Amino acid sequence: MTVASKIAADPRLDGLTVPAGGWPTAARSSALMRLQTMGLPVKRDEYWRYTDPSALVCEAPLPCDPLQTSTPIFGTVDKTRLVFVDGVFDADQSDAPELAGVEITRLFEVNDLDLHWAQGLYGKLEEAGQSPVARPLAALNTAQATEGMLVRVTGKPEKPLHISYRQSSKTSEAILHHVIKVEAGAELTLLETGTPGARSNVVLEVDIADGGTLHHVRPQGRAHGRHVATHLFARVATEATLKSFTLSLNGQLTRNEIVTEIVGDDAAVHVGGACVGDGDAFHHDDTVFITHDAVNCESRQVFKKVLRNGATGVFQGKILVKAGAQKTDGYQISQALLLDGDSQFLAKPELEIYADDVACSHGSTSGAIDEDAMFYLRSRGVPEKEAQNLLVIAFLGEALDEIENEDLAADLQSRLEAWFSRHST
Repeated sequence: MTVASKIAADPRLDGLTVPAGGWPTAARSSALMRLQTMGLPVKRDEYWRYTDPSALVCEAPLPCDPLQTSTPIFGTVDKTRLVFVDGVFDADQSDAPELAGVEITRLFEVNDLDLHWAQGLYGKLEEAGQSPVARPLAALNTAQATEGMLVRVTGKPEKPLHISYRQSSKTSEAILHHVIKVEAGAELTLLETGTPGARSNVVLEVDIADGGTLHHVRPQGRAHGRHVATHLFARVATEATLKSFTLSLNGQLTRNEIVTEIVGDDAAVHVGGACVGDGDAFHHDDTVFITHDAVNCESRQVFKKVLRNGATGVFQGKILVKAGAQKTDGYQISQALLLDGDSQFLAKPELEIYADDVACSHGSTSGAIDEDAMFYLRSRGVPEKEAQNLLVIAFLGEALDEIENEDLAADLQSRLEAWFSRHST
């Protein structure tokens, strides 16, 4: 399909303009030009061949009933909470945007300013991440977003920053763009939780300077009918660390993309995810691209999916090692546990290596529960459903191990156990 036909096929590009404002206008206009050149995604595109993007690009969001929970996630964790309802910041439900060693600004508040520290980052990492694979939904986000948080980390705050999403309207659409700048030697734990809207497009741009660290933990909301597209664009400098983990339960269509460039020596990037899908309406896609462009760096991709009753899981992961990126240690694993014969797992692992002193590996597997392990538990009196749940949670354990904070990992583990307990029918 040609670019021209793709543009003509989608009415959302007709007459699309950027929001008026100050310094973000140039970045938005540039993103709109990229989008008009690329066109919105269609299933014929190489990196959308396993996922139909039509629900993410149709003119209006498909209705989704909000799903509230009586036990807020990370409810016992001391944190600074910033709440967005249907994609709009809610100051009344939020904590004061104050955290020692962190500068927090709302994108909406700086829209009319001529200068801001985020001017050098907003849309820049997204633009860099458009090559060699086009990511038009991210360009749409940069062009259209007026809400989000601009976070500059200069110290090591004692508690996490928590961005909490809530949905109140069954037809809401949330477009949010966050920028995180971690200065040299600084460190932050960032939590993202909840459902931004019936349909949501969220971009997170992360720049980590020398020796900086970002821990990112993202349990996505449990609304059954939600349609979600997220992008994490990151640039990681010398001796810096990025660790990101996503837990997904429920939802109809989820596409999580991670695009990371390691530009400094002795850096580390760990990205992981656990996904549980139930029903033939469930479709979950993790698409990851990590570029090594420095010496003696490490990357890990660990993704696990549990699928049943016709659910579909997708993993597309690539490690690119550029010439000169010697001593690279790249590890990639994607595995699916299929609990019936109707579910499917579609995987596309890739390695592209231009250096000769590296240790890179990738593996992808799918299969049923181990019959010997099930027999062992059943022979000791464990009921069938309980035995299955124990084996499934153990299977997801490797992905949860990617979370460094033990309290956060334990909270997510308990959520998984509760989910399986409710759905053991």
